[in-house]
Amino acid sequence: MNEGKRILIIEDDQEISKLLSVMLTTASTDTVLAYSGTEGLLQLQTTSFDLIVLDLMLPGKSGEELIEEIREESSIPIIVISAKVDIENKVNVLKMGADDYITKPFNQQEVVARVEVQLRKSSLHPLPTTKMVWRKLTMNTEKLSVSLNQQELQLTNAEFDILSLFMRNPERAFSKKDIYESIWKGTYFGDDNTISVHISNLRKKIAELTSHEYIKTIWGIGFMLV
Repeated sequence: MNEGKRILIIEDDQEISKLLSVMLTTASTDTVLAYSGTEGLLQLQTTSFDLIVLDLMLPGKSGEELIEEIREESSIPIIVISAKVDIENKVNVLKMGADDYITKPFNQQEVVARVEVQLRKSSLHPLPTTKMVWRKLTMNTEKLSVSLNQQELQLTNAEFDILSLFMRNPERAFSKKDIYESIWKGTYFGDDNTISVHISNLRKKIAELTSHEYIKTIWGIGFMLV
């Protein structure tokens, strides 16, 4: 599944960087190390990668600055691994376009599993349905575009995938576990707020274009498109 995959690890702590490299390097997956934001950006400009594992507190350019610059050019999966644990940082980073967020100190098995999930997801073939409509929402899965009231919604990869799942199953309630395992095809590691943050970002973007509710919280279950 991961044959020929290349992962860029941008982490200034050499011990953590080498540990991540050992964990993630396999017979079919290679890792490249960068120890500053500037070095990481240079690697991205000269080499093709399938996934980025990114620290936030970096010399040169910060992780947040890198995410913003990367998302201007690429939809490459980004997993943030950071010692910043407060929810505000996590919300901001996911809103910028990171696909996942793991806090330090991390569990090695969880990191490997989440990396495999992102690599597997990026290898999936596009779904056959090209256009879906729900009320005033229109999604084109071929063009990866979404509009509401004929105005384009600017969504991150994760937001797009979650909305796509909802639009394929309108008025069906999904738990956080359902959402994670349906989209990323991996094991859900518990309530770390990642799904909630993506849902919150989706709601805010929809609310900028309409006063009507589209994503409803079903207490004790999860979320559904209404």
